[in-house]
Amino acid sequence: MGRSRSGTRGAPRSYPRGSLQVSPGGYGFVETAEGEFYIPADRMNGAFDGDLVEISPARQERSRKALARAAKSTKKREARVKRVIEHAHASIVGRFEHAEPFGVVVPEDPRIPYDIFTMLAENSDIPDGSIVRVEMVTYPSNKEAATGRVVEVLGDADDERVPIDLIVARYKFETAFSEAALAQAADARVDEDAALSSGYRDLRDRFVFTIDPDDARDFDDAVSIEAVLVPAGIGSAVGQAALDASSSRANLPAEGGQASGSRSSFGLASLRLADGGSDSCADSAEGVEEKYWRVGVHIADVAHYVPWGSSVDLDARRRATSVYLVDRVIPMLPEELSNDICSLKPNEVRRTMTVDMLVNDAGEVVDVDIYPALIRSNARLTYGQAQRLIEGEEVAEHAALASEIAWRVQRLSGIAKQRMRLREAAGGLDFDTVEAKVKLDGEGVPVDIVLRSRTDATQLIEEAMIAANEAVARFLRDAGFPGIFRVHEKPSRESLEGLVPVLQEFPWFKGISVDRFVAGNPHEIAKVLSLCEGRNEGTLVTTLVLRSMKRAVYEPELDVHFALASEAYCHFTSPIRRYPDLVVHRMLKAALGKRPEKFDQETSSIPWIAEHCSEMERAAERAARDSQEAKIVELMELSLGQTFSAVVAGVAPYGMFVRLDNTAEGMVDIADLGREYFVLDSVRHTLTGSDTGKQYRLGKRVAVRLVEADRRTSRLRFKLA
Repeated sequence: MGRSRSGTRGAPRSYPRGSLQVSPGGYGFVETAEGEFYIPADRMNGAFDGDLVEISPARQERSRKALARAAKSTKKREARVKRVIEHAHASIVGRFEHAEPFGVVVPEDPRIPYDIFTMLAENSDIPDGSIVRVEMVTYPSNKEAATGRVVEVLGDADDERVPIDLIVARYKFETAFSEAALAQAADARVDEDAALSSGYRDLRDRFVFTIDPDDARDFDDAVSIEAVLVPAGIGSAVGQAALDASSSRANLPAEGGQASGSRSSFGLASLRLADGGSDSCADSAEGVEEKYWRVGVHIADVAHYVPWGSSVDLDARRRATSVYLVDRVIPMLPEELSNDICSLKPNEVRRTMTVDMLVNDAGEVVDVDIYPALIRSNARLTYGQAQRLIEGEEVAEHAALASEIAWRVQRLSGIAKQRMRLREAAGGLDFDTVEAKVKLDGEGVPVDIVLRSRTDATQLIEEAMIAANEAVARFLRDAGFPGIFRVHEKPSRESLEGLVPVLQEFPWFKGISVDRFVAGNPHEIAKVLSLCEGRNEGTLVTTLVLRSMKRAVYEPELDVHFALASEAYCHFTSPIRRYPDLVVHRMLKAALGKRPEKFDQETSSIPWIAEHCSEMERAAERAARDSQEAKIVELMELSLGQTFSAVVAGVAPYGMFVRLDNTAEGMVDIADLGREYFVLDSVRHTLTGSDTGKQYRLGKRVAVRLVEADRRTSRLRFKLA
């Protein structure tokens, strides 16, 4: 007897969804609500890297071998792409090849393994081998090939700029401003008289200067310092009151109320100036006075030139950040603003938002005054010049201003050191990392790798900017005003617990409280970093702790910044290159004066703007890193066959990653470690030989020989030397 059918229809089957991440090897992974799945290269179904896909998990009874193969290499469940829900690439950059009657575009990104076909007759003037951008018309499937339309010829494949052009295309960065935005930027004027009549303070006679990298093109922050005299006892009393207020959320004014920090408690602008010497007290007609330091941080007033909803604002909002690549900068603002009218150039009058801080010799900020101002920068110093001044050397380029600059730089450096000690005492963490920058010649060819590390000069600027950022965040908090805040959550207990098995192997870890460490106590984490410093395992420990940290993000709600040990922090000091800073400037102006007409519209947009800016920041950082790596690989081609000292930077089932002293990173394949089988311990981050017991772990120093430098994939491959 046949089966009877039910009159009800079964619920449609739902399939896991997620973003497809494809490796250069052709296989991929999809992270879904049901876990992460492994996608073999022959199960992509026309999907590209980054596509939002729906997947069908493999049925175990039908693919035991496939699952076993996947489990051996990835330990992930296997699946196939069922369909693409949303394509991540509207256009592709690739090499144009003549193949009559077609012009075939071979993607430069190895994670896109599909050729795109165009009609050669429509592109007959494009030379064979050119790098082009092709707009997708149809995407590949089991039934048809990918087709497209060439929309741009980027250049010859051998052009030094092309590898970076590919990175720009991969991340879809905008490289051209709208005509309306360019016209708006071209019309911008400082207009000193209008600024003064509208309430800007006149600081054009104050000695102000900038300190930036040698290759900086825009100067959005300047500093100043003067010794000022305060009636004895007043500074201490005001400072304690300010500290008490900032540590209690109960002191917030009612919405719309006056912000307590909108003006200095006793008028920083009118304090009596003292000589720049070292005396801490002086006698006056009023009695004994104490010496304090009025430290000024002056930031380009970008908000004046970029009002909400304007053409420039719409372009800047989409970009969210300037992108600093190895051979170029993709600015957030048109160059008429970023490199001219907003740039705090020497001897040019500029509008700023100024934060004056009253600071004692211990580095404590005891009072703050925030206001718009006109300044005229007296000098532009590089970090190298500032460092020489700190060390007591002369700087020929500024010999005429030597008496004015030297003591200021040295005093600011001393305050910076005190500020850093205060932050460390409060639980701040300091990861002293080295930054690598590839130096290019005039043709864009890499010639050297320059390593940059922290100096007293860079610390001077960092600490001044941190103090100003905190002051502005506290001001917005106390005023009850919205803003975009910089939030850094403490690391999760799980991530720190995962480090304990590794750290327990070192004798010095016995002095660490495991309970406090895994609970995320910043002092205990700092103690770990201090104890491992200078030891063989120092690189390993610092790397692991850094990886356990969560990422700082932009949020519409104020919360702590864990690494800085700050209860209130925002980004205020770089509005030329960061959109969140521009938002903070607007909120600050609204709190100090009159709310603009579209204030409610802007504040309601803050949540999505904060999220968008966090995403664009990550993309910009990845692109900057990719561009440096591309040129590092190109430079390392000259060293094929040479031997280097390296540190193990990571271990995986397929081999280990090594990092050279010049920061170049590459892979040593598992097959090149030896004939024996190597076992991965993902908890202790080791690869151990099953026969000899030979072990490779993070931080271990090894000798390697460079055997391959692949420009197309920006990958280096090494063998043990």
